[in-house]
Amino acid sequence: MRKFRSIYLWLGLILMVFALAGCARNVDLRQQAKEEKTQEQKSITSMQEAADSQDGFGHPMSSGTSDVLNSDPMKILFVGDMMFDRHIRETVGKYGNGDCNNILEPLKEKLSEYNLVVGNLEGPITDKESVSTNTKMDESKNLIFTFDPAVAKTLFDNNIKLVNLGNNHILNQGEKGVEQTKKFLDEAGVEYFGYDESLALVKEFGGVKIGFVGYNYSVSGSADVTVENIKKAKEQSDIAVVLPHWGAEYKTGEPGASVRALAYRFIDAGADAVIGTHPHVIQNSEEYNGQKIYYSLGNFVFDQYFQKETMEGLGVEMTINPDRTMEFGELKFEMTKKGQTVLGQ
Repeated sequence: MRKFRSIYLWLGLILMVFALAGCARNVDLRQQAKEEKTQEQKSITSMQEAADSQDGFGHPMSSGTSDVLNSDPMKILFVGDMMFDRHIRETVGKYGNGDCNNILEPLKEKLSEYNLVVGNLEGPITDKESVSTNTKMDESKNLIFTFDPAVAKTLFDNNIKLVNLGNNHILNQGEKGVEQTKKFLDEAGVEYFGYDESLALVKEFGGVKIGFVGYNYSVSGSADVTVENIKKAKEQSDIAVVLPHWGAEYKTGEPGASVRALAYRFIDAGADAVIGTHPHVIQNSEEYNGQKIYYSLGNFVFDQYFQKETMEGLGVEMTINPDRTMEFGELKFEMTKKGQTVLGQ
């Protein structure tokens, strides 16, 4: 009998050990499940934060130069075509001791007054040698541009921290030239839009989100894409500005019926302002449905000294008030034969 009691006692002890082990395992499993759930929640939160930080076009949301502008007006200056090759490149060595900042030195203080300066970069920034220097207007190489890598820092140093790449010269050095352009701009801290996957960009300044949308006449089907990008920009921002590269070169005054119709189409799609480049001369401006249209700002940095109109440019000052209303002002620029841009009369 004692023998059977001993057996039962040992069996009971063994069963108790297994039971305790099972409980411990259940506790471990519950703890593991809890930790996995916590980790999953962290991942979801991280992905949501990443999504919230993008601009609606799949790109990181940029914050502006100031984060405290809710009670103060914000001022953006839009300038025209910027070309840093050909005679402009030559003047850097001749008059600027090799410093590209010489080009905009007369405007440095003025440009610093704005929260942001935006311009059209009329060509790629690459490490290739120029083929357009010392060429004549009727030579084919005269219109093939490449800008010195130092130009990227010159833009940043002069508060031109956003550029439009959507134009007919950005591919002068092929796709590799565009890649280098983006690389040099990234390194200098200059943002860009208007080309390929970067057709549009949303920036935030002190709670005000502004969408910048490009249009390039030289890309087939670009108008329809631009309309869709305007709609997306309006979903993601308070104000959408379209910067089209369009129109007839050297045509002053009226832009033409087709360009005007396209401007109206962009505003009907939701654009709050349309500010154009490409003709190399200043063209008319107007309002449509309460929104401002500047058809062409003309040149800002260029060496077209063959007529007075191509040596002049317009700067558009956009003031955004705390209530999101906008006011517009204008600046005149002049380009000198020493390669500099100065304030006009």
